[in-house]
Amino acid sequence: MERLTELRYDALAGYARSPWTWITSNELEWYSDGHEKVLGVIIQDTSDRDFACVVMGRDRIGRYRAVHISPFVKTVGRARAEMSELLPAYALKDPIEFEQEDEPNADVDFFTAIHDPADQNPSFHEVTTRLEFSPAKDIMEAMMYYFQDPDGNFVEQFQSTAFNARLWELYLFAVLGERRLYIDRDHPAPDYSCRGIGGEFFIEAVTANPSMLGGVNVETGRPTTSPEFERYMEQYLPLKFSGPLTQKLRRRYWEEQHIGDRPILLAIADYHYPGSQKWSQSALARYLYGLVHQLERDAAGHLIIKWIPIQEHVWGSKRVQSGFFHLPDAEHISAVISTREADIWKFNRMGLKAGFGAAGIQMVRVGTRCVPDPDASEPEPFAVEVHGPDYEEAWIDGLEIYHNPNALHPLDPQAFPGAVHHLLEEGRIVTYFNGEGMFGTETFFPNQAVRP
Repeated sequence: MERLTELRYDALAGYARSPWTWITSNELEWYSDGHEKVLGVIIQDTSDRDFACVVMGRDRIGRYRAVHISPFVKTVGRARAEMSELLPAYALKDPIEFEQEDEPNADVDFFTAIHDPADQNPSFHEVTTRLEFSPAKDIMEAMMYYFQDPDGNFVEQFQSTAFNARLWELYLFAVLGERRLYIDRDHPAPDYSCRGIGGEFFIEAVTANPSMLGGVNVETGRPTTSPEFERYMEQYLPLKFSGPLTQKLRRRYWEEQHIGDRPILLAIADYHYPGSQKWSQSALARYLYGLVHQLERDAAGHLIIKWIPIQEHVWGSKRVQSGFFHLPDAEHISAVISTREADIWKFNRMGLKAGFGAAGIQMVRVGTRCVPDPDASEPEPFAVEVHGPDYEEAWIDGLEIYHNPNALHPLDPQAFPGAVHHLLEEGRIVTYFNGEGMFGTETFFPNQAVRP
């Protein structure tokens, strides 16, 4: 019997949890038979405070499912002794005994190639061929047994023309699984119907993509000078967010019968230029709320933030109204979700900490984070070794939720308690951090030898 970390167990079997386990029990310890044919978790009942063992075995398509729950005992020591007998016994069973007769015909296989290498997306090719990205590949392989593909085109697009858009869906799936939300994908849209102890809501995923002219990417990237960059943030990037968001608004999801009066969230990730999501979030906030801030200091040196309304964003011949949340029908959108971290490095870090990937991989994460000082106008720099024993990260870290002040059906912030929440209060954007509040981090491999 082998002890597992919670993160490892989550990656392998966390998607099988019911949302209501938050209420009925607490998970205390996680185990494997040593080969991960079967897993075990010791739980404590929240009312009686006694203990039980849950054994998880793979069903016909590879998902871990509960196959045995032991009688409750009075001490965790007795539960451990019971687990040490249960796991070896269940590991010897024929896997057919773990089938539950409700499995789909097949799992969604992300990585069996359906395109020649020349036709594969470069990022997909990198993940599947570079040893350094094996943690990302392995944690996605663990995820794919639970992932549903209602459109039937996920794998084809993930491997070729829409790698980033599909990666964004996987990131959202990982966040929802981490929050123990029940996910229903029986309807083609929105992408995710979510249900948990905090209620129900819907998420539709969308991306900001490069501008193309005659099939050629014409994006020039982040300007190098400060005045040009400010204009880029104030005018150009809001246009990049406006197009996909207003297009989704025109879909009028709230008129679908299965939506009812439940919140609708639009989840947008910025892939218009490599690495752009690291620094484009402030432009998204400007566009959503139609506000820009100016920093000043009073005579005592205390920081003062002034909020100034914006009417429109103009870039060349293009012009859009600012303030997405104030557009007609936008009251049906409860919030907009985004992140600075939905890239392959996020999956690589999470995979490494969950014990996936080739031996000897090291990663260093650098960036800036929030300073807990009301008079600080700049974040502080940091650097941390991802492979270090004290490094911690969750899928939800880096997720930002922009709440619509005009929403007909507001989203309860407790649906995402680990996220960064932005709310409009008395004409100003107020941000609530849960955790360190990191901004636009970068991850890289230090000089090392990676062993296969």
